[in-house]
Amino acid sequence: MLYFTRWKALGIILTALVVCLCAVPNFFPEAKVKTWPVWAQRHIVLGLDLQGGSSLLLEVDSNYVRKEKLDQVRDDARRVLRDAKIQYTGLNVRNDVVEVRITKDTDLATALSKLRELSQPLGGLLGSSGQRSLEVADSGGGAIRLTIPPAAITDRIRQSVEQSIQIVERRVNELGTVEPLIQRQGDDRILVQVPGLQDPTRLKELLGKTAKMEFRMVDLTVPPDQAQRGGAPPDSELLPSADPSNPQPYVIKKQVLVSGGDLIDAQPGFDQRTNQPIVSFKFNSSGSRKFALATTEHVKEPFAIVLDGKVISAPVIQEPITAGSGQISGSFTVQQANDLAILLRAGALPAPLTIIEERTVGPGLGQDSIEKGELAAYVGSIMVIVFMLVTYRLFGVFANVAVAINVAMIFGMLSLLNATLTLPGIAGIVLTVGIAVDSNVLIYERIREELRGGRNAISAIDAGFKRALSTILDSNITTFIAAAVLFYIGTGPVRGFAVTLGIGIITTVFTAFTLTRLIVAWWVRWKRPQSVPI
Repeated sequence: MLYFTRWKALGIILTALVVCLCAVPNFFPEAKVKTWPVWAQRHIVLGLDLQGGSSLLLEVDSNYVRKEKLDQVRDDARRVLRDAKIQYTGLNVRNDVVEVRITKDTDLATALSKLRELSQPLGGLLGSSGQRSLEVADSGGGAIRLTIPPAAITDRIRQSVEQSIQIVERRVNELGTVEPLIQRQGDDRILVQVPGLQDPTRLKELLGKTAKMEFRMVDLTVPPDQAQRGGAPPDSELLPSADPSNPQPYVIKKQVLVSGGDLIDAQPGFDQRTNQPIVSFKFNSSGSRKFALATTEHVKEPFAIVLDGKVISAPVIQEPITAGSGQISGSFTVQQANDLAILLRAGALPAPLTIIEERTVGPGLGQDSIEKGELAAYVGSIMVIVFMLVTYRLFGVFANVAVAINVAMIFGMLSLLNATLTLPGIAGIVLTVGIAVDSNVLIYERIREELRGGRNAISAIDAGFKRALSTILDSNITTFIAAAVLFYIGTGPVRGFAVTLGIGIITTVFTAFTLTRLIVAWWVRWKRPQSVPI
């Protein structure tokens, strides 16, 4: 156990040195670090509780998800019955159920068969759960009821949350913030934490918009004033203007020519003629074909650009637009144009998000947390160092050197992973110091037992390292499993604690059985001791 080849010793030292050097960028100003090569810019990011920032808890509108699902079932039922040429009446949504009445009794069996094809199995943890996405039943008198079971609604909400997390992440990253934390919380909530962001107003505006963009035609058959008094035609609807200086509403056809889902890029800019802020957009191949067809068929007619149920602008199509790109103008400010471009690039949310909790942590409170965390770390480390020196003398010095390198390696690993350090993370590091010392205590006490058993100094040291190995591995493996469970089921600060604890356990095992053993082996080769100063 005490013999190390030259290459093995060199490998241990280089590993420890390289990992420790990864922590160096944390000791330089960020402006200085940005001038370094990209691979050398990795550093620890301070969490919300250490540098201040904003925290938002968002909730997906489950009622909107349910309504969208019912509307989809209704539209699918209409399409299936029309394709099968089955006559029907009264297709509508009532009390969370889609109802339809088949005109001819002879078509009822065929209609039930066709509509049941819309029902799909719901995927469970191990495949199909045995439940269906839709229940189709004959309610008598030629009426058919299509019911969405609660499990299907829950599954759709889960999908909406997962999709929303990706879109929220893209929107927040577009703001240029540093290491935001975006994660699911519960069944229908999303936690967004942005360290360093003291004013969350703009963030709330970006996250509060669904950004559902549609390109539709303006209905010129009915003036807006008449539609306000007597209602819009069945295939149209009355939509407000997004421009506060133009309160006049628009009568817009319900048919969507091109949706925002076909956009692949959006960039803010300025109109070369008016020098007003605009947003330039570009479609994918499918959107380009649909947009070209729509603008070709409706030359000299106005079409509306609708965002979240409001008309941004309604320009007249002067000529067919076949290039698959265009621009949106609507009395924007520079920031509004930039925010709209961010929303379009990130994509539309599947359902509206409601802010149900908002917290802003000031930088002063974060600095106070850092100072108290540092104080706890210093006091704990000093007490451990003194204890090891008093109890084990020279071997205590070896242990303290190994523990110091261990802590440096923890910071190096966190920097390498660009991990976020929180106050519970600092607690995990302090706890790791105790675990690292505990490993050395086990080794040294085992050496004492071997000396009392009559072994000579070198044999006792060798046996101490060898026989303490299994005990230390067992204790560290069980602690690592606990850290893994905390990381898997925990959120936010709990995960920060689990990450630092898990990394600390790995570096502790490395330093206890390689670095400390290497230092002791060098001392044995140099001194050839007849007794152990322990």
